[in-house]
This record gives sequence, structure tokens and C-alpha cells, in this order.
Amino acid sequence: MYTRSAGIHADEVLDQVAQRARSEGSIGKADIGALLLFKRLRAGTPWARALMTTADTAVRQATAAAMTAVRNPALSRSEAARAGRAALAGLPGLPSFTRGDALASTVLTAAAPRRMAVYDRRAHASLHSLGVPLTHAPGRYSRYIAALDDLLSQAPPAHAWTPRDLDIALYCLPPNSADMGSA
Repeated sequence: MYTRSAGIHADEVLDQVAQRARSEGSIGKADIGALLLFKRLRAGTPWARALMTTADTAVRQATAAAMTAVRNPALSRSEAARAGRAALAGLPGLPSFTRGDALASTVLTAAAPRRMAVYDRRAHASLHSLGVPLTHAPGRYSRYIAALDDLLSQAPPAHAWTPRDLDIALYCLPPNSADMGSA
């Protein structure tokens, strides 16, 4: 369903940024710009201007710290998500990284594609329709990852889904799918 609606090449940008992040150990402004395109976010905003006036070395320092956190196998995925978000919040003048989860979660997913997942309103709504509560209070991304972990723990052992696989599935669920009965 996801590839039908988004196209088979929809994750190419995310995959390319993840590959560069793996080899470079950080994510720079150019890659964040590519992730903006992937998330279909507007670049003509005050926080985007602030990003462009921030030295790429400062951006790479923050994203390197975030990568270290989300890749740390000693941390649960939820703890890693919290630490990764905290590292990104240090980027100066970027409310997209301090208040919203869409772009920050995409950066963290590029940093650790097998551990993290992309957050968006549709996945959030799908969790709600499945009876999984997720508030908009601070720390939402780590709670989102915890909710995905809980769902993944209930999957049959033969299904080796990643959090990213699950976020795509949630994205594809029709609105209020849990309320549709057993059709």
C-alpha cells in the first residue's frame, strides 16, 4: 500500500541520507535539506533560515551526538529516542527540532534506520484509532517509539519488522481503521 501511494522510490532520499550519515558519522545542512523534501516540509520558514545561518560544523556536532545516542545499544529504543531528541534540541533557533517531531524524527531515523521511526500526524492518528494513547506533551517522540516497540513485541516472531516498517504501516492505515469493525 505505501509503495502504491508513495511510489517505490519514496524512501530513496531517506536511504541516501542514512547511507551518508553512516559513513560520515553526522548529518549536515545539505542532508537536512534533503530530509525536508522527503517530509514535504516548507523550507521558507524562520527556523529554516536559522538553520542556514548556523555553521554546518555546529549542525554536525549536534547530529553526531544524536547519532551516538540513537545507535547506543545500551539504551532502549525509547531512551535512545529521548537522548537523540535532546541532542537535536541543542541546534540554535530551530523550533522544528525543539517542538515538532516530524523533521527531528526523520533525522534520527536517517541516523539509525533500523532502530528509529519517522513520526507524522497520520501515524499518530492511526495509533489513536488502534487505541494506543499518545499525547502531544513534551517527550512525545520517545513515547511514540515506546508505543511502536510495544506493538512490535506483539508481532509474531517470524515477522522481523523494524520501527520504520511499522511507521509506514501506520501511515498507510485508513483514518479510524480500528473503528471499521471486522470487515
